[in-house]
Amino acid sequence: MSRLSRALQLTDIDDFITPSQICIKPVEIDKARSKTGAKIKIKGDSCFEESESGKQKLNKVEITLQDCLACSGCITSAEGVLITQQSQEELLRVLQENSKKKATEDWDNVRTIVFSVATQPLLSLAHRYQIGVEDAARHLAGYFRSLGGNYVLSTKVADDIALLECRQEFVERYRENENLTMLSSSCPGK
Repeated sequence: MSRLSRALQLTDIDDFITPSQICIKPVEIDKARSKTGAKIKIKGDSCFEESESGKQKLNKVEITLQDCLACSGCITSAEGVLITQQSQEELLRVLQENSKKKATEDWDNVRTIVFSVATQPLLSLAHRYQIGVEDAARHLAGYFRSLGGNYVLSTKVADDIALLECRQEFVERYRENENLTMLSSSCPGK
């Protein structure tokens, strides 16, 4: 089940990342040394049982925020999810599916398609084709609508709001003599 509100969920996926199978945090299992050896079984629910004379259910692994920040395992698995579920093939599949549903007048199952365009790629396209930014935006919006998009939105307003909120948070921290360390970032490829 999604951890995003229905109003915010735009697609079938959300930004919640479950622990990855390729997490590099080592699992430390305390076990008593024996001359006869021990067997470890891994069941389908990922719990470990250690048996020498009997079975013992082991504690779940706990991973701290520090461990996660030092690791890239989950990031690479989330990237895999994005590649498969947010690819151009998936987009074209959904657009074709929508087109068929519109043709059969199955309006209840037609999905609303929203394209969001960040400023940086728009500037790059305008530069590449040597046209103005507004012309590039019009051409791109027209193209997305011709594909079947219902809305084409700019992320400029959201970027501006984020900057204003960062500024406000810094000013509040400064006035209250709080720790001024703040995490902020913007995707350089955006």
